[in-house]
Amino acid sequence: MAFHECGGNASGEIPISLPKWVLEIGKDNQDIFFTDREGRRNTECLSWGIDKERVLKGRTGIEVCFDFMRSFRMEFNDLFEEGFITAVEIGLGASGELKYPSHPERIGWRYPGIGEFQCYDKYMQQNLRRAAKLRGHSFWARGPDNAGHYNSRPHETGFFCDRGDYDGYYGRFFLHWYAQTLIDHADQVLSLANLAFEGTQVIIKIPAVYWWYKTSSHAAELTAGFYNPTNQDGYSPIFDMLKKHSAAMKFVCYGPQHSAQESDEALADLEGLSWQVMNSAWDRSLAVAAHGTLPCHDRETFIRIIENAKPRNDPDRRHLSFFTYQQLTSVFMEREMCFSELDNFIKCMHGRGSCQ
Repeated sequence: MAFHECGGNASGEIPISLPKWVLEIGKDNQDIFFTDREGRRNTECLSWGIDKERVLKGRTGIEVCFDFMRSFRMEFNDLFEEGFITAVEIGLGASGELKYPSHPERIGWRYPGIGEFQCYDKYMQQNLRRAAKLRGHSFWARGPDNAGHYNSRPHETGFFCDRGDYDGYYGRFFLHWYAQTLIDHADQVLSLANLAFEGTQVIIKIPAVYWWYKTSSHAAELTAGFYNPTNQDGYSPIFDMLKKHSAAMKFVCYGPQHSAQESDEALADLEGLSWQVMNSAWDRSLAVAAHGTLPCHDRETFIRIIENAKPRNDPDRRHLSFFTYQQLTSVFMEREMCFSELDNFIKCMHGRGSCQ
């Protein structure tokens, strides 16, 4: 269920936009889209600020999602009844992943920029003002003014640097509100998804925002909506919510697409983040899957995926429910020898083959 623009950015795919009737509304009311501090609108998906606002021809953002899911379930009822459709993946944000669109390449973001907060449309700002008033500090109803820009580094900002404002009273309030808005959006959509697809497994995607993971603030995760600095566990509240809805978690692993030098400079740690996210989900007895977004060409990469999918020394024998291999066609086009490696990879995933 794609409630977002598909393709575009650097994917090389032809973009499929939001429905035209939604974009028409957006011409007159641009605040239905996520907005950064400079007022730039992102039309990839709708702002979560309109989840309860009747701005879509008399319907709220959540109601539009539910109507679409219910219509799909009714239209393809026979496929559900006969067991051809056994699971439904629910898009919850940009790229179908549960995240704010905080790293948009079309606006100029490039790895390893920290990204920017996406809370400046009028509806998100109204929500922030309500939260600040409830907290008793109305002057906190603002986004941070020292959080840098899309391509800033954490140490270049007053908000994300070591001992920065992210860990002050205002910073903790703002980041909790920002992350809770993400959780509340997912909670509402999944409640209705379970109504529409009763008896069918629901799956949601969590992105691997792994750059700057070795810093104190985890700035790139914070702008994406994951309140996960070194002194805070940002994924447990999300997975508690997923457990309530019996949802499965698919971890989107972007893979080693950057050089070792680039990863070192970005203080990146994909393995560390993967360990935290997957174990946090497993600890809550969630079904866990993974999604590789880049082609894997060598045996070493295949082995690394297998080790993450089926940890050798895990006393609880936990493992992935399934693994999605993206861009498979390009693998065969680029290297003839890849087929034998892929064949062995699949066998290892099923407990056969040489996995050394």
